[in-house]
Amino acid sequence: MGRYTGINHLAFATGDLEATVRFWRDLLGMRLVYGYGQPGYRQYFFEASATDLIAFFEWPAVAPLPRRTHGTPVNGPFAFDHVSIGVASEETLWELVAKLTAADFPASDVIDHGFIRSVYSFDPNGIPIEFSWPAEDIDVRRRPVFADKAPLAAAGSEPRDGRWPPPEAIPKDERFVVRGAGWEHFLPLRTGRDET
Repeated sequence: MGRYTGINHLAFATGDLEATVRFWRDLLGMRLVYGYGQPGYRQYFFEASATDLIAFFEWPAVAPLPRRTHGTPVNGPFAFDHVSIGVASEETLWELVAKLTAADFPASDVIDHGFIRSVYSFDPNGIPIEFSWPAEDIDVRRRPVFADKAPLAAAGSEPRDGRWPPPEAIPKDERFVVRGAGWEHFLPLRTGRDET
C-alpha cells in the first residue's frame, strides 16, 4: 500500500464565513487558496502548510459551538475534540498568544507536554484549536512512546497484517472517477489530462 502524505484537508462548518476568513486568513495568516459556491452554500480552503489545508462549509443555520476545555470527556454522540496546527518555532507560540489576546480570543499559557509545547484557543465558530511546536530532541514518529498503564490489546506502533480481510485489486476497466463539486473550476488547468 502507498504511504499517506498528510492531512489533505479538514472540513468544518461555519454560519459566518466572513468572520471565519478574517480569523484564519487575516489573524492567523493562512492564505485563502480556493473558494466556490453561492449564498447559502460555499466552501473555502485555507493553506495551513505546504501539504495541508483547512476548509469551511458555509451553512447559514450553523451556530457556533459552545466552548469547552480541549480534551474534556463528553457523553453522547461526539466526533471531534480539537485540531492541532504545527508551528515552526517556540517564538511562534508566543506570537500567537499575543495576536489572539489582542484580538479578544482566549489563549492559554504555553503548555509543555514533553514532546510538544502548545497554545490552546478557539476560532469564531467555537472550534477548539491548538498550536503545537515539537520538542527539538523528541520525535514520537521516530521513537514511539507508550505510557498507558493498562494498554489496549491493539496497542503498538506498527500496522499488523491479517486483522482485516485481504482486499482484491479493482481491475482497471472497473475504475471510474466521477466529477464532484468544483471540478469545473479547474478545466483550464487540466489541459492534456484525461477528462473521463
